[in-house]
Amino acid sequence: MDRGNIGVLPRPTRLADESYLEFVTSFRKMAIQQGFPTMAEQGEAALIKAQESGEIAKPAEGEEVPLDDVKRVFSKIPFVPTWQRFVRSQQEMMWRRTRESFVQNADAVMAAMAEAEKSHPERIHYDPEFVPPVYTRHEIHCQPGGYTDDPLGGLVFHYGTKIFYEGFNDQDELHIELAEKTTLPADGKVERILDVGCSIGQATTALKDRVPGAEVWGLDVGLPLIRYAHMRALQHDKDVQFKQALAEESGYPDEHFDAVLSYILFHEVPVKKMKEIIAEMFRILRPGGTFSIFEFPNNDKGQVSASHRFMIDYDSKNNNEPYSPGFVQSDFRGILEAAGFDVEPGPDVSNDFLQSLVATKPA
Repeated sequence: MDRGNIGVLPRPTRLADESYLEFVTSFRKMAIQQGFPTMAEQGEAALIKAQESGEIAKPAEGEEVPLDDVKRVFSKIPFVPTWQRFVRSQQEMMWRRTRESFVQNADAVMAAMAEAEKSHPERIHYDPEFVPPVYTRHEIHCQPGGYTDDPLGGLVFHYGTKIFYEGFNDQDELHIELAEKTTLPADGKVERILDVGCSIGQATTALKDRVPGAEVWGLDVGLPLIRYAHMRALQHDKDVQFKQALAEESGYPDEHFDAVLSYILFHEVPVKKMKEIIAEMFRILRPGGTFSIFEFPNNDKGQVSASHRFMIDYDSKNNNEPYSPGFVQSDFRGILEAAGFDVEPGPDVSNDFLQSLVATKPA
């Protein structure tokens, strides 16, 4: 049954599911907020001992310990396989029960999305013949069907990421913060804004709230995500546009947008595609336009700790983030600058794991 919402968050179809998923949220909090610091502390200490004993070589100044050495040392710590199992298990539990719950109301959800398209077809744009390329169809974060292949993917993503964020984004708090901290052009001209890799449009609608007079677009490769995003935007009376397209082939005209927001997109694409996306954002931004990026840290300046590198490597293989190691090892800022952007640090956000950059197209 449809049990309604708590604010903007849909409730699972059964109280038993909601209770179970609250347990999974607490399990995730334990694994991430307590388990990872414990693993990191023990692992970093073991690395120092391994260097002192000569088991592994000390890196030269400015260099990092090779990842293979990090993995070999960390794997000997008794707590590490327990932590790895916890991280994997909570993801499996989260997606399995979320989808099992909402699929019971699948016909009503699909009908509601179809009705939303019928009522405002001018606000959602996609080609029914478009086939997402293989690289976009991984089941990122182990979500069944990924972002492209499960018709209920938007709804499942919404509640699943409520758990993923450990309860601190239940009312889109993080996305509202990102929209508020999106850097707008210095000249104050803001007629069009793009949320690239928008998923279910949480930041898209928040951008509309911040700049009500602007034309705001959300773009994503996942049709199930933008169909749900469109329905959700209408439910909350937000006049925004959604489009299914590749970020590297957006289809927008040259110099079309005044500002672009990207949140955790680039670690989910191959480095080659990352470069193409950056070039495309440069093309569709007008001179003086701004590109606000909130993303994983990357290691072009040796700024990522050994424990975080270990976690990201594990995540890539066992949480289905196949492209994140390539991103973390890339010279991301250098790639932005090579595309023509002027790059500066962006505003800090409450999630201090993220890096924040503002790339401006020269006027």
